[in-house]
Amino acid sequence: MSIGVSRSISHCGLAHMATVDSTAVSWDRGLVSELNATAAALLGLLHEGPQTGGQLVSAARERFGSFFSVTRSQVYRELPALADAGLVRLGKQGPRSSQQYVITAAGKKAFKTWLGGEPGPDHLRSPLILRLVHASTLTAKQRVGLIDSAKQVYNGEHEAAKTAVKTAEDPYAKAIAEFGVARAKAVLKLLDSIPKS
Repeated sequence: MSIGVSRSISHCGLAHMATVDSTAVSWDRGLVSELNATAAALLGLLHEGPQTGGQLVSAARERFGSFFSVTRSQVYRELPALADAGLVRLGKQGPRSSQQYVITAAGKKAFKTWLGGEPGPDHLRSPLILRLVHASTLTAKQRVGLIDSAKQVYNGEHEAAKTAVKTAEDPYAKAIAEFGVARAKAVLKLLDSIPKS
């Protein structure tokens, strides 16, 4: 049973809150507590090789940005917590003092455990949907601006997802890309249904 504990740790002179649940038993002894989804996303990306925080931000945006957002601040908060938990270790120092991170055997084990666990509730956090819920409080001009801007974004996502379907090399990536196409279409349909006046 995992016990969530917030630990303040220092990294580069900044205080960070550890967001990996901790237990009295270490990761390498076989009893693995639960990772949060952001930590798991980073461990999954680190399976592809050592990366800096900036590279992880870019990779996350490219790989699953439209489904699961990972902000720069989240990445730089999670990496020290993962290192403190022994799930990643520091790698080579890069240009401009950038620091690579490398997944450890314990990190691979924790990620595999997370992958095989129950996903729990799937929450959509969309600033666009939140704005649309309150669209009646906007002026007609503001609504038009919001809808037109969102349509531009989702038309771009729709095209990118269609390209991803065509270029997907494995059935899992293709299925996710097809979901991206359907999601973009659904949001565009929603935007068409919102009264502008």
